[in-house]
Amino acid sequence: MVPKILVVTALLAIPAFAQTDPGPRPGQPPNPRPVASLTQAEMALFTEGLNRFREVDSVSGTQPGAQGKGLGPRFNLNSCAGCHAQPVTGGTSPQINPQIAVATQFGATNTIPSFLSQNGPVRVARFIRKSDGTPDGGVHALFVISGRSDAAGCQITQPDFAAARNNLSLRIPTPVFGAGLIEAIPDSAIVANKLANLQLKARFGIGGHENRNGNDGTVTRFGWKAQNKSLELFAGEAYNVEQGVTNVIFPDERDQTPGCGFNATPEDRPDPAANSFYQAMSDITGLTAFMRMLAPPPAGTPPGPLGASINNGRQAFAQAGCNLCHTAVMNTANSSTEALRNQPVQLYSDLLVHRMGRGLADGVSQGDAQGEDWRTAPLWGLGQRLFFLHDGRATDLPQAIQAHSSPQSEANGSVATYTALPANVRQDILNFLRSL
Repeated sequence: MVPKILVVTALLAIPAFAQTDPGPRPGQPPNPRPVASLTQAEMALFTEGLNRFREVDSVSGTQPGAQGKGLGPRFNLNSCAGCHAQPVTGGTSPQINPQIAVATQFGATNTIPSFLSQNGPVRVARFIRKSDGTPDGGVHALFVISGRSDAAGCQITQPDFAAARNNLSLRIPTPVFGAGLIEAIPDSAIVANKLANLQLKARFGIGGHENRNGNDGTVTRFGWKAQNKSLELFAGEAYNVEQGVTNVIFPDERDQTPGCGFNATPEDRPDPAANSFYQAMSDITGLTAFMRMLAPPPAGTPPGPLGASINNGRQAFAQAGCNLCHTAVMNTANSSTEALRNQPVQLYSDLLVHRMGRGLADGVSQGDAQGEDWRTAPLWGLGQRLFFLHDGRATDLPQAIQAHSSPQSEANGSVATYTALPANVRQDILNFLRSL
């Protein structure tokens, strides 16, 4: 329940979202950084994983600049790094959407859905309901390989996204920075954090619950609804769903139309005849290793007046109750990877799913996460993101904060408190968020 004082102040004529988003911070190295203290062998595995993450796929690996094999028959993009590009490989949607170019690459005859644009975010589409009205929730790939010079004879068509415009849930890529550290946070730490500060959370109307794997009951944590348990599962599913590449975890083509299967399946698998471990390993092993050993995004507080504003914003962020969901730090446990063992993880997330109200609801359920539920997005790296919220609808921080408030949202109390703050304090919070 929202405290009465918050409700009253939220109704005052205060210009709540008139502050200025400082915009993305400049200054990133050209290549992603590994976590500190990797062994020589782990560093080699990270480097090979990065190469696999940047690999561009075509149908059979025969096209110029696209030597990876297995694209399609249905797909959203042709490389992991294409989606996860901002500000460097491993991030989220870049400023120029690569889906526009890939839609007609090598003669493909796809049309561009209305929810994509050259300067808009990379998006994938889920259908909320099937044609018979029962729940769907699955990804419906945007593009097909029909017409491509490396897919002769394949004749399949895109979904009719125009007809389905009222049945769509759109999502943008989640960053994978620090993903190995997140994976190494034990379930017990997530549950203990959920049970901390319960009285204060109740004052703000904050609940939240973990999403759990239906088989072993452990806490899941990756994806917009925290629907995936591990990075290996996340990699295998994305490789198949987003690029159409069958693999040892998801070995079946999603579309088995005759004339559209050009490779033996699974297309990605270990190669026992290779001359080295790195040549022999599957792409899934490489993608998982890259994400697991990828460092968190750098953050810092500069000296001088801006540094003072950031420090003030950090305190005001907590006073508004934002830290009750966006938990600043959790810790890893006894990971088998020494570099990930017993480390603080400054992710600014509780890894729980929270009811975010009708304004952000998408009508899709995944595990224990229902249509209005979303995982608390980790805020590290926020300082260099271009698009916000699960579908990229917001392009600046004030928009994103405002969207947290809607009927039945657990964030209403915090947004009301933020609204009531003096304008300079709200600006401090924005400066703090862009420092992450």
